[in-house]
Amino acid sequence: MPIAPHKEYEFENVPSIKAKTLRINLNNNIYGTFAEIGAGQETARHFFRAGGASGTIAKAMSAYDKAFSDAIYGIEEDGRYVTQSRLRKMLAYEMELVEERISREDNPNYLFFTYANTVATIDFSKRYKGHGWIGLRFQLDPEQKEFDEIILHVRFKQNEARLQQETLGILGVNLIYGAFYKFDKPKKILKYLYDHIDKDTLEIDMINFMGPSFSHVDNRLMSLQLIKNDMTDAVMFGPDGNNLLPAAVLYKKNILALRGSFRPVTKVNMDMFHKSHDIFIREPTVDHDNTIVIFEITLSNLKASGEIDEQDFMDRAELLCSMGHTVMISKFQEYYKLVEYFNNYTKNKIGLTMGVNNLVDVFDEKYYRHLSGGILEAFGKLFFKDLKVYLYPMKDPETGQILTSNNVRVHPRMKELYKFFKYNGKVMDIIDYDPEILHIFSRDVLKRIINKEEGWEKMLPEGVADMIKEENLFIRKENTLPEKEKIDK
Repeated sequence: MPIAPHKEYEFENVPSIKAKTLRINLNNNIYGTFAEIGAGQETARHFFRAGGASGTIAKAMSAYDKAFSDAIYGIEEDGRYVTQSRLRKMLAYEMELVEERISREDNPNYLFFTYANTVATIDFSKRYKGHGWIGLRFQLDPEQKEFDEIILHVRFKQNEARLQQETLGILGVNLIYGAFYKFDKPKKILKYLYDHIDKDTLEIDMINFMGPSFSHVDNRLMSLQLIKNDMTDAVMFGPDGNNLLPAAVLYKKNILALRGSFRPVTKVNMDMFHKSHDIFIREPTVDHDNTIVIFEITLSNLKASGEIDEQDFMDRAELLCSMGHTVMISKFQEYYKLVEYFNNYTKNKIGLTMGVNNLVDVFDEKYYRHLSGGILEAFGKLFFKDLKVYLYPMKDPETGQILTSNNVRVHPRMKELYKFFKYNGKVMDIIDYDPEILHIFSRDVLKRIINKEEGWEKMLPEGVADMIKEENLFIRKENTLPEKEKIDK
């Protein structure tokens, strides 16, 4: 028979790990296998210790030796074992064995599951803290033909392998318990993953929910929850709406990033993208086939009008994804933090496309008062690597003057610093811009949409206005503009 969700315990004491494992073990219908590689059989250990595991665990194994692991799950073409590809092979193989070896006729009420992880804990030099892929394939109804699946990626922050192993074991229990008893509340599943785990010890930077029980779940919204819940600093999702692991997407890539509100995406946004991309791929050190373009939105931008409006976020995501773009949501309000993040994964060329107004903010000292080295420390991090700013001009709304890197006005104390970076080739003007669209700003378009004014359609790329109208994007009674929203193209 189908499993029923457990009652909410938000205001109760959080169940202990033993209580969670015992509840699963004492459920006569939950039955499956554990396959854990790289950090011991930490999750399975909790179930064995709780008691009553004989009716739950069909098999627990650790194929530590690479040759043995390859013989079971197949060879990885890239030679890497702590990957999503490896995890998926483990889940598929182990579930197939369960279905093959356990008679459904003799066990009509069994709810099959397979838990797997492939993990690398901290190395001896303690340079690499460790990370891992964790996944669960399961069913909530014995007659369910297609399995549900939850896959996540974690990064460890502890400095001892033993502590990381303990954290992994607790996380595994929380995942399995949440999947079976909180499946109807996926946002809560995310929060409960940290039951009995300090957030300072573990980062979850990607999660995807799949299967019939999660058909209503938009994984982009789950990415947003990771940021909102302080589980990670940045998340990414692709045009198909599925979440991506930033480390895998950015690894050794040339990166061109465009920051904006994209509320909605305008002709100016796309002109900035196309023109800067044309320049970027012509850079001598840039390989077009090894380049990725990121449309980045900061969490502070999503909070511009107060609390995060999830539907507003989804409206922006729908537009960008429909246009085939990869999107990043980050907590990096300052550009140097974004560049630092990129530099964790690549030493190749990084380009930042921004408008003149954004460049002026970059040279504003108030954003760097928390740094002991002030703006010089920030600029050392921002421009130290192979980075260049591609600057899109702005038309002064009062004078009509076209502002570029040559006549932009920065604070008098910053003039010499600005000249240093400009004349060392760190700032490049986009000169083949479309002068007919410089008057377009996202905030003005949004006002027209909300106020149901005419003429905003021609300010957007082809097809975007139609999509906004067909799906009623940004058009809701509760949608209001912030009183002080920075002009952001």
